[in-house]
Amino acid sequence: MAVLTSTKWAMDNNHSVAQFKVRHLGVANITGSFKVFRGELIQEDEPEASATLETPDFDGAKIHFVVDTNSLDTNQAQRDGHLKGPDFLHAEQFPEMTFEGLLRKAGGQYQVVGDLTIRDVTKAIAFDAELTGMGKGRMGDNRAGFGVDGKINRKDFGLVWSMLTESGGLVVGEEVKMHFDVELIREG
Repeated sequence: MAVLTSTKWAMDNNHSVAQFKVRHLGVANITGSFKVFRGELIQEDEPEASATLETPDFDGAKIHFVVDTNSLDTNQAQRDGHLKGPDFLHAEQFPEMTFEGLLRKAGGQYQVVGDLTIRDVTKAIAFDAELTGMGKGRMGDNRAGFGVDGKINRKDFGLVWSMLTESGGLVVGEEVKMHFDVELIREG
């Protein structure tokens, strides 16, 4: 019976992004990002598999991801203030948004599954993930990249503020599309 080892992959925040997109007035998308976040991926595998960069298997890897809600930026200060306030993220009371879950592989495709917590509400989510590449950094470190895409309904997480336009459409859409480009550095 093989002994499993753990390999930690830490997020390289200088080469990663956490973005979101929400419909405004039912006519256009507003895009924003979170500027401060951290995360890691813990991969458990057999020692000989973890020693080779060419054939990693991230299936079942544990994911821990934390976003500073006060770092939200839509490139418009007044809107950012409203989104960080009590009507939405309430960043003062809930300074972090967290995700705890796993990276699963089925049929050559990855999926991120687990629990997303926004404010004081935790819900199970599943987002599509793509291993975008693997290679060596300038300093010889091992790196892996993932693109992750999914969507949530903001009202499921207690972000229920709503206002209708004169024509009856929502000022702020309920569906939030999320996109992450993550570059990881293997530790050790």
